[in-house]
Amino acid sequence: MSKEIAKGLLKIQAVFLRPNEPFTWASGIKSPIYCDNRLVLTDPEVRNTVENEMARVVKEKYPECEKLMGTSTAGIAHAAIAAHILDMPMGYVRGSAKTHGRNNRIEGKLEKGDKVVVIEDLISTGGSSIEVVEALREAGADVLGVISIFTYNTKKADEKFAEANVEKYSLCSVETMIDTAVEEGYIQADEGEGIISWLREI
Repeated sequence: MSKEIAKGLLKIQAVFLRPNEPFTWASGIKSPIYCDNRLVLTDPEVRNTVENEMARVVKEKYPECEKLMGTSTAGIAHAAIAAHILDMPMGYVRGSAKTHGRNNRIEGKLEKGDKVVVIEDLISTGGSSIEVVEALREAGADVLGVISIFTYNTKKADEKFAEANVEKYSLCSVETMIDTAVEEGYIQADEGEGIISWLREI
C-alpha cells in the first residue's frame, strides 16, 4: 500500500523532485524534494486510498484510540475524513491560541485522559508535530502516536519524537517514494540516491 500511495502522490504531482533546483521548507532548509499533501484532497481516487489506509492504520495500531486530532491546517481534513470512516470524534490543534472568543488552541471537545492519535499530513523535521503533541498533553490528553501521510525520515525528526517519547508512523516513506519515482521514470537512479544521501544529513 505504501508504494500505491507513492504512485498516487507522484501522479497528482503532490510530490516534486528537483535535485538541481531545491525548494525551501518552512524551516528554511533547502530541499531537493517537496511534498504538498493538500493536493490529495483534489483527487477522489488518491484521496480514498490515503484516507482508508489512514483509518486502517489507526484501527490496527491504536485500537484503544478514542479521538483523532488533526494538525492545523493541513492535517485537519485528513483527520476529519479518517474519523468519518472510523465513526470517531475528531478535533484539531491550532498553530497558536486564538486571540478572541475563548482563546482556544484546541478545537473540538477534549476531556482529560482522552486517548488520541494525531493526524499529520507530513513529517519533515518533526517540530510542528511535537508542538501539537505537547499542546494535547498539556490539556490532559493521552497521545498514543502521530500518523502522517508522508515522512522525509530525517534524523532531526527521529530525535525529536524520541525525546518527546511519542510514536510516529507514516503511510509512505521517502525511501519508498524515491524507489517508486525511479521505477516510474520521474528521476534517474543517481538522482534518487543523491536525494536520500542529502536527507540523511538533516
